Amino acid sequence: MSSLPSLPEVPGAEPNRAVLDSFKIAIAKRIADALPPLTIDKVYAGVDYGKKGVDFTVALPRFRLPGKVDELAKAVIDQFQADDYIESVVHDKAFLHFTCRTSSLVRAVLTQVHTLTNQEPSVYGTNTTGQGKKVIIEYSSPNIAKSFHVGHLRSTIIGAFLTNLYRASGWEVIAMNYLGDWGTQFGLIAVGFEKYGSQEELQKDAIKHLYDVYVKVNKDAEADPQVKVDAAAWFKRMEDGDEDALKNWRVWRELSVKKYEEEYARLNVHFDNYTGESKVGKKWQDIALQRLDELGLISDVDGAKLVDLEKWKLGKAVLRKKDGTSIYLTRDIGGAIERYEQYKFDKMIYVVSSQQDLHLGQFFKVLRLMEFPWADKLEHVNYGLVLGMSTRKGTAVFLDQIIREAASVMHEQMRRNEEKYASIEDPEYTSLEVGLTGIKIQDMAAKRINNYTFSWDRMTSFEGDTGPYLQYAHVRLTSLTRKNPELLPLPPPTEIATDTITEPAAREIVFLLGTYPDVVKTALRTHEPSGVVTYLFRLSHAISSAWETVVVKGEADVDKARARMWLYVCARDVLGAAMRLLSIRPLERM
Repeated sequence: MSSLPSLPEVPGAEPNRAVLDSFKIAIAKRIADALPPLTIDKVYAGVDYGKKGVDFTVALPRFRLPGKVDELAKAVIDQFQADDYIESVVHDKAFLHFTCRTSSLVRAVLTQVHTLTNQEPSVYGTNTTGQGKKVIIEYSSPNIAKSFHVGHLRSTIIGAFLTNLYRASGWEVIAMNYLGDWGTQFGLIAVGFEKYGSQEELQKDAIKHLYDVYVKVNKDAEADPQVKVDAAAWFKRMEDGDEDALKNWRVWRELSVKKYEEEYARLNVHFDNYTGESKVGKKWQDIALQRLDELGLISDVDGAKLVDLEKWKLGKAVLRKKDGTSIYLTRDIGGAIERYEQYKFDKMIYVVSSQQDLHLGQFFKVLRLMEFPWADKLEHVNYGLVLGMSTRKGTAVFLDQIIREAASVMHEQMRRNEEKYASIEDPEYTSLEVGLTGIKIQDMAAKRINNYTFSWDRMTSFEGDTGPYLQYAHVRLTSLTRKNPELLPLPPPTEIATDTITEPAAREIVFLLGTYPDVVKTALRTHEPSGVVTYLFRLSHAISSAWETVVVKGEADVDKARARMWLYVCARDVLGAAMRLLSIRPLERM
């Protein structure tokens, strides 16, 4: 960067983290100088990425200046002189298209990627927009005693992405798993456990055994209404703090959390805090009821307490059952208040399916009606359904089985190439990671609100825009350094002949690498992982298009070969960083 001319500072621009910001500032300065009273800050906000073949574009009408667009464009072009940042400008209808000077672009982008990636910790693609702020992200939140269901998979994957994204943007993040560990179903399991429970099976696989008990006792309950009555009575004892009623439940909870931690570790997902509905104190639940009562929003129906939110088109919601036990809306309200007391967060995000839109709407509304000043800091990040997700035989929808099957399909595929297969140190691990990448990419490829149909073919294919294809792209880049040891170690950036990188395919890669910090910022604004997935495929395709023309092996000019090698190493680092943002572990061999 130091070799480029200095530029004014612009609020919101971070050239030391995102070097393309300096090229944007250079463009903004040109236009502001030619068109007073425009300021650099104002123009900077209007410098957009161009369409194919154009680096940056500015739409002149957005500034609402007096005079014809053609005259304004002419004023900019008449004053234009090429410099180290900008090579040319073209007027096209209402737009000005700018092209960066290739030699400066290549050197600036690759130097920045190299420098910031090789720091500890690696920071290329990160920003400081959230510095000094704290966010709680609640996601996954399965029910203990029910096997980890594919329905929780989306919340888990999207939540893990948001956790990484906020951390990359300078926020202090508390990743929270709010377990469904309380409620009448535990009374039901307790009643069932007396009849069907086995300590041995429980120790072997707690979640599976408790699920089996739950299924059996539910069948009993259909035939005999007394079972439900007994279950409700048992849960009432739990709510009243009866130690005998709580003893087993505590063991089940602990064993379930242990089992979940293994599942999460495999998915590359980590929580800072396992909490749950059982942890919410009664104090705040009571205060919530009292407060809503004072506001005249509580009605009593057969002894149950309801809150009336009809005038906000949010219906009526039960806050307490007629036997006095809590319901999950009340527990959610109490939990949110407790969390604010404890963490004083700047934002709290709930990653919950769009099927729960009404519940979250009621929950947020109640907190606003209670006039908590932080109630508008809560956000619901919702998502659509996964349709048709089951094993290939169409049986279970337990995540564990889906993952095992995805791994075995990948293992079969890998075995087909005996030579490559022999070079993989741990085929089990590799096939599992490729399988997980397939599952995650299929989940995050489209906008999160869309339902999508799970497809085994798409998930396990190495062709087209799939998870395995991305892993393959990363592995291929990694193998370059293994296959060309004579070019290593690369000299320091200042001694690499970047002026030899002139091919359009190479320039395309460089420009895409430079846009990565903006991809991260956009994702933070939209909470959409699909933008990062789209970026990964664009980058992978650009790299794949360059293999033929931007060759390393067999290039006689060593300086040129080293410069190209550096380009590919930087591409590998950014591809890997974007995959990790999505909670995917990039592979080095497959």
